Amino acid sequence: MRQWIDKLRQEKTLQSEEFRQLLTKCDAETLRHINKQAQEVSLQHFGNKIYIRGLIEVSNYCRNNCFYCGIRKGNPHIKRYRLSMESILDCCKEGYALGFRTFVLQGGEDPGLTDDRIEAIVVAIREQYPDCAITLSLGEKPYETYQRFFQAGANRYLLRHETYNEIHYSQLHPAEMSCKHRIQCLRNLKEIGYQTGSGIMVGSPGQTVEHLIQDILFIEKLRPEMIGIGPFLPHHDTPFAQFPNGTVEQTLLLLSIFRLMHPSALIPATTALATLAPDGRERGILAGANVVMPNLSPRDERKKYELYNNKASLGAESAEGLILLQKQLQSIGYEISTDRGDFKHEMLKNES
Repeated sequence: MRQWIDKLRQEKTLQSEEFRQLLTKCDAETLRHINKQAQEVSLQHFGNKIYIRGLIEVSNYCRNNCFYCGIRKGNPHIKRYRLSMESILDCCKEGYALGFRTFVLQGGEDPGLTDDRIEAIVVAIREQYPDCAITLSLGEKPYETYQRFFQAGANRYLLRHETYNEIHYSQLHPAEMSCKHRIQCLRNLKEIGYQTGSGIMVGSPGQTVEHLIQDILFIEKLRPEMIGIGPFLPHHDTPFAQFPNGTVEQTLLLLSIFRLMHPSALIPATTALATLAPDGRERGILAGANVVMPNLSPRDERKKYELYNNKASLGAESAEGLILLQKQLQSIGYEISTDRGDFKHEMLKNES
């Protein structure tokens, strides 16, 4: 296996069969080796600095009925909420004082969050915090809407494609949702000029090694600035309630694969990974991640934004837990960076 890992680090790609070997025959020793290689690449590009993003979960209303998601339209048991502009700006104020220079506005595809309303929120944040990056994660929108938010001051957009395989996509989503449309949205975001994030759920129901290879090759072609890799975690009020979690090991393997393929990418150690394992965040960083996203949302609303069971939102996963997060990072040789952490195409001129 080591020859494929060394080749991947050197050439930043593999043949499909080589990816298949790596994905199917990765034992504990191989995983340690690829995690170490990916960590070295991340250190070469970013040093021991971990970028922090302030996550603001603006609404748990959603018009979609994705089979894996706890805030799906068809879940009657969830207590719905939608943050006011005042509340969102209060989150930004708190976050700015704590040192955050990126705010991530995440929510379901909420019809109540109209284009006018989102644009006004973006404009207000841009006016009050001109030195900060604004990231949106609000789902699929028309090209013109994405362009409007970009012109209002949004810098980045997160839209995980979840799976590139159309049949698998149809197993995860209702018939009215389209894999092709999701992919086109990502291309639109890139064309408009957003720093664009995509990614997958690892271990989602129906996922095969062949699907993962397709995802790897798609991301290689798309070249997103941000790559989100998190394990599938079930939610008790969804059709996938009884399906098993994705594994920490496969998530870390894919995280390292993407780091070796995309040395400059911004790759988070996700909340899902921290939820799955107590040391998931640290293991993600040691496997090549360089971003964490503490929760800035109002404490009363965090539990309502439950995409999956037992989502971590307190302690080091929360904005008020930055001291604890800093201690945890220091224990593995890293520290928080309060820089905006924008993507840079050439962060290292002479990579060995």
